[in-house]
Amino acid sequence: QVQLVESGGGLVQAGGSLSLSCAASLRTFSSSAMGWFRQAPGKERAFVATISKSGGSPYYADSVKGRFTISRDNAKKTVYLQMNTLKPEDTAVYYCAAAPRVIGISTNTRHYDYWGQGTQVTVSS
Repeated sequence: QVQLVESGGGLVQAGGSLSLSCAASLRTFSSSAMGWFRQAPGKERAFVATISKSGGSPYYADSVKGRFTISRDNAKKTVYLQMNTLKPEDTAVYYCAAAPRVIGISTNTRHYDYWGQGTQVTVSS
């Protein structure tokens, strides 16, 4: 059974930082594109960042570019999201996801086959 488990969420003041981790029990982790998405109350799940299987080609939503960094450690089967200069509008449940069928990277939720349960990030003003 594939599991993706996020950790590292919490409450932080605006301007602060948080680091999210996602540990995967996915056999094909090292050949899977990985992504982070977020969902704020009353809104659809939105793309945040994605990274290719090798760790190259990181790509970000415009709203987080320059503030967030996605990375991965294939030996540990873990993907990370470093979030700096957080803003209240970053408040959401953050999900990691795996896309083993994708060649390269993807921003499309439909391309991701496995999802974590999510971790809450709350940024106070």
